[in-house]
Amino acid sequence: MDLKAFEQRIESGGRLSADEALQLYRHAPTYWLGRMADGVRRRKHPDGLVTYIIDRNVNYTNVCVARCNFCAFYREVGHGEGYVLGFDEIYRKIAETRALGGEQLLLQGGHNPDLPLAWYEDLFRGVKQRFPDFKLHALSPPEVLHISRTSKLPVPEVISRLIAAGLDSVPGGGAEILVDRVRKLLNCYAKASADEWLDVMRHAHQAGLRTTATMMYGTVETDEERLQHMLRLRDLQDETGGFTAFITWSYQPEHTERGGVEATGIDYLRTLAIARLVLDNFDNLQASWVTQGGKVGQLSLAFGANDMGSVMIEENVVRAAGAVYCMDEVEIVRNAEDAGFVAKRRNMHYEILGDPFFREHQVPRTLELSTAREAGDTSVPAELVNYPARTAAGKRQRSQPPASPVA
Repeated sequence: MDLKAFEQRIESGGRLSADEALQLYRHAPTYWLGRMADGVRRRKHPDGLVTYIIDRNVNYTNVCVARCNFCAFYREVGHGEGYVLGFDEIYRKIAETRALGGEQLLLQGGHNPDLPLAWYEDLFRGVKQRFPDFKLHALSPPEVLHISRTSKLPVPEVISRLIAAGLDSVPGGGAEILVDRVRKLLNCYAKASADEWLDVMRHAHQAGLRTTATMMYGTVETDEERLQHMLRLRDLQDETGGFTAFITWSYQPEHTERGGVEATGIDYLRTLAIARLVLDNFDNLQASWVTQGGKVGQLSLAFGANDMGSVMIEENVVRAAGAVYCMDEVEIVRNAEDAGFVAKRRNMHYEILGDPFFREHQVPRTLELSTAREAGDTSVPAELVNYPARTAAGKRQRSQPPASPVA
């Protein structure tokens, strides 16, 4: 393998083929991949900035019919631990987020058959009425597809209605690996095939929305399939230009049906670096500190990442699978600055908003991520009775008086 020839081509902006990327991914030294990825990052971002966003990852329901075998978060319809957050609960979370300098909600949840399109529209309108400038980064492609199926409306119409209600951008969740062989083994093919996931993103971009793209690796996929995932994203980005960033993380096996062993930090850094080299039309790569920890997250800045992702404030999905890392704004900024960068707040479109919020305002330190609900809170939102349920369990729930939230 002629690394010098690869080095010259990468530095001149040449594009890697699938075979070339596989050769480098498998055989290039880790330090070399990091150096090449860092060089691309420097050319795309010569200003020495590392960005991050203050937002909150709110999972509005854990009830899900998809039953992906890598997920420890979901609960089946009728399960005693299943929940749907009330509108007032979500408004309260937004108010708390704004107090910490946040301007966006990352809103995702399970495929709950008892939440119709009107529920999402009313929630989004309610958010915009109370917080007009607050952004809704909401509903991954499989969720949009689920709403399309339950409402019997085509995906473009669902997206149009959600935009009219207040949707600002779409997160890249539910991608896993965009290869149907893998998706069938992970039991996530039914929620969205690779083509369906990409098609939702295509429609979102055509409707004027910007989105992110993700990859969860380390389950059953081959190296070739990881790269096939990246190449399919690269192709769609060539077509639409609608992706703002790419985020990859390792499968978290604890408490899942699938089980297994988590990939190493070295595997993560090599995967991040090859993504920077393959995804030459993506400007931004996020460091996944929430699965890798703060120090590997910091090291990611030398392997192609230019962004530390989200302060998050709240997280439920990867925590259910055993990940426990937490970094508030103070620690994210410290990690970026200790690595020699200038840390700046941004929005979802990667527009710079300013210097760290905590340096201009009194903000309490956050040493543990919040959860969707307090343990033992089984309250049912009062507004659910306004929306028809599809399942027997949902109909029974709506026929009972709403329980009071846990104090």
